[in-house]
Amino acid sequence: METDSQVSQLEQALIRQAESLAREHLKNAEAARTRIRAEFEERIKLKEEREVLAAKAEAERKVRRRTQAAETRLAADLDRLRWALTESALAQMRERLRELAKDTSRYEAALTGLLRAAVAQLPAGDLVAEVSAADYARLADRWPGIAADVAPGRQLTLALLERPSEGGVRVRLADNRAQINQTFEARQERLADDLARVVMERLFASAPDLGTLVHG
Repeated sequence: METDSQVSQLEQALIRQAESLAREHLKNAEAARTRIRAEFEERIKLKEEREVLAAKAEAERKVRRRTQAAETRLAADLDRLRWALTESALAQMRERLRELAKDTSRYEAALTGLLRAAVAQLPAGDLVAEVSAADYARLADRWPGIAADVAPGRQLTLALLERPSEGGVRVRLADNRAQINQTFEARQERLADDLARVVMERLFASAPDLGTLVHG
């Protein structure tokens, strides 16, 4: 009987040990399952975050590309508009200058004013006033009186321009140290530069700021 009791006690002890080991294994398994699940969820979260960042970066790249394309189109449109507006204004100016040249009294008054202003701005020294062939023929006979009026006390010689001109005058020092070019062509060139600048300032002032569309 004593042997049976000892065997029974041993069996009970083994059962308790087995149960303890089972509980420990179950606890470790649960901890491992929790850890594995947490790691898996973390990997999923990181993957989602990477996918979100990648999608955001791709969206930003697309927006930048579209914005750059829109800016390029806008710049081209502004260039065409600037050219059209500048050419329109210059065409009007050329037409008005032609009309002025046909009106003898107004034209000669304007020419005298240009001469007087140029003489006043140029430093001391003998002067040469260069005009078109048509104006040379028109002014040659009366030149001494005109020169005495616009350049009192100075030598002012009438000469032909080297290049054809529709009107105006270029006044220079006889030694070519300085000159003031008020021919119609020179004035149109200067006006073209000023017009292009002013037109672009006005156009860009009213153009949409595409940067605010991207970052706003």
